[in-house]
Amino acid sequence: QEQLVESGGGLVQPGGSLRLSCVASGSIFSIYIMKWYRQVPGKQRELVATITAGGNTDYADYVSGRFTISRDNAAKTVYLQMNSLKPEDTAVYYCNAYHSMISANYWGQGTQVTVSS
Repeated sequence: QEQLVESGGGLVQPGGSLRLSCVASGSIFSIYIMKWYRQVPGKQRELVATITAGGNTDYADYVSGRFTISRDNAAKTVYLQMNSLKPEDTAVYYCNAYHSMISANYWGQGTQVTVSS
């Protein structure tokens, strides 16, 4: 069982930046596809960014060019650098570790990001 712990959320003004971190507890972090999702009350959880085990990245259109996902396998950590934040980025952000061959699909507890003046 993998445990994921997010941190780095908070209140920021529009145009500001935050960096989210997600630390994994297990020993096979490097094989996971790591993803960041976000969710606002009353809406479905939506995919924000993905990074593969090989370091390839992909982004939702609404964050492309503003957010950057990265990983440090030695630290068992995935990051989400969020720049030029907008009020519509306000959500609870969750990290996810996924690997189909071992039926792995783990979630963190979420961290709140609020963008407001």
